[in-house]
Amino acid sequence: MTRFRIEHRTGFTYDSVAHASYNEARMLPMTDHSQIVLSARLDIAPPSTQHSYIDYWGSVVSMFEVLVPHTQLAVTAVSVVDVRENRYHPVDTTWEYLREIAGSSTEMSEALIQTRLTQPHSEVSALAQKVLAEGRSPADTARAITDRISAHMEYVMGVTGVHSTATEAWLGAKGVCQDFAHITIGALREIGIPARYISGYLHPKPDAALGEEVIGESHAWVEWYTGGWFGFDPTNMSQIGVNHVHVARGRDYADVSPLRGVYSGEGASDSFVSVAITREE
Repeated sequence: MTRFRIEHRTGFTYDSVAHASYNEARMLPMTDHSQIVLSARLDIAPPSTQHSYIDYWGSVVSMFEVLVPHTQLAVTAVSVVDVRENRYHPVDTTWEYLREIAGSSTEMSEALIQTRLTQPHSEVSALAQKVLAEGRSPADTARAITDRISAHMEYVMGVTGVHSTATEAWLGAKGVCQDFAHITIGALREIGIPARYISGYLHPKPDAALGEEVIGESHAWVEWYTGGWFGFDPTNMSQIGVNHVHVARGRDYADVSPLRGVYSGEGASDSFVSVAITREE
């Protein structure tokens, strides 16, 4: 096990006073077979009571409202998580099995439906079909697709946003982890491989000393189903390992956005975010 302390601060500033705001956050990691959450809390300013629940995808959702006038909403998630060294074991199956299970459960059906954000460009659809025709197994096909996508895309910050689609990112051939994930998910779904979007954190400095705080960012990757769910980071072309901490999962970014809400006020709003990660063991 490797232990991380993560402090994720985000929120909004308002041009004029917000009289009230209603929000939901997906910023607290989940415990599952690959990680154990030792502690997690959400600090809100201005102070607010919280109601938490587990959503359809297994993500922890914190709902809260601020009913006093405010010009800034700040939300800070502080979590301590133990992460397993070997999180996923490659599993493979047959195309016949994938076709059989496609409609066998809501989980599989929804992991095959394209969304506005994952709908692939015609070039991506053709790429996926070409790899499929090469006769590999489902797991090997998924990996081959990530290779082709990586060869086309360049990691560049600031050229896309949270509302950018897989098609827009592909046409620009540039994007960030969110775009790599959406493009990959769209390609996999196009040929019948169930896939879902994962949000979380990636420790950016594996050789950091114990107790060294490192400035990080939120991260995104994918899980695909080829007889079992398998995690892969298409941005870094790596399996999900000990330096990944996952927070939420869904069909695309819209299902896992860290903080969203509405407010009563006349001015516009702007967002801010910072992430600090410390390896403790």
